[in-house]
Amino acid sequence: MQTLRQRLLSGKVLVADGATGTMLQAAGLPEGAAPEAWNLTHPEKILDLHRAYLEAGSQIILTNSFGGNRFRLGKKGWGDKVREVNRAAAALAKEAAGQRAFVAGSIGPSGELMKPLGLLSYAVAMEAFAEQAAALAEGGVDAILVETMSDLNEAKAAIEGAQRATDLPVLCTLSFDTKVHTMMGVSPRQAALELWPLGLVAIGGNCGKTLDDMEEVLRQMRAAVPEAILMAKPNAGLPRLVNGQAFYDVTPQVMAEYALRYAERGARIIGGCCGSTPAHIRAIAAALNSLA
Repeated sequence: MQTLRQRLLSGKVLVADGATGTMLQAAGLPEGAAPEAWNLTHPEKILDLHRAYLEAGSQIILTNSFGGNRFRLGKKGWGDKVREVNRAAAALAKEAAGQRAFVAGSIGPSGELMKPLGLLSYAVAMEAFAEQAAALAEGGVDAILVETMSDLNEAKAAIEGAQRATDLPVLCTLSFDTKVHTMMGVSPRQAALELWPLGLVAIGGNCGKTLDDMEEVLRQMRAAVPEAILMAKPNAGLPRLVNGQAFYDVTPQVMAEYALRYAERGARIIGGCCGSTPAHIRAIAAALNSLA
């Protein structure tokens, strides 16, 4: 099996998976509970989720470890289980994937504000992200994905932490959800110019607001750093409440049409984020396979 780096350099598009959190909520995760805890308490539910995406055509799946850092887990009463939670997340994804797909260890934001706006220092953030990355590596992931970042310094701390703790390839996506900027005011151009030189194997956007916004993210990043390998993992639109449940309007077919546009913009990893389901990924995979 090719390494992830080799596969991306070949120029072929990899189909990623879709949402984790919204899918686990649909599977019964209680509101306010830590999704990552289910790696230990409900492993069969996590395996079912991974298998559904693999059967839909995902060639790279993410571990259920988005909030698996000491800060977020600590707020849910799982702060002493960082290593166990992340190792289990990695092991479950690898068990499901076998040799048919890559597994990327998901590392999301700390949930804390970085200095000078908050109290979290770069050094402490980096240490926490390194701790998480090391546990994911122990569990057998093929790469580390730093995702949904808004603060450029926090993204840098997570990338550096992962690189210090492991020799795995690192990918990074930010959430450009405020007029095609992150909540902290970072533009796609700035993100690409500052983060790509850190040794990433892919950079891009995830979450965000609209599918059109994601296309603009890719356009700006490609213009800023033409050699960068790009990644797009947008939400299935914005949620609206229907009988107390979040409902996402973007259909699988529409998402598949945008996947083709993302590929034209240079994206080499394409999947979905919040609200996207195996049906969305199946449509994306079918559309992208038509390019082969």
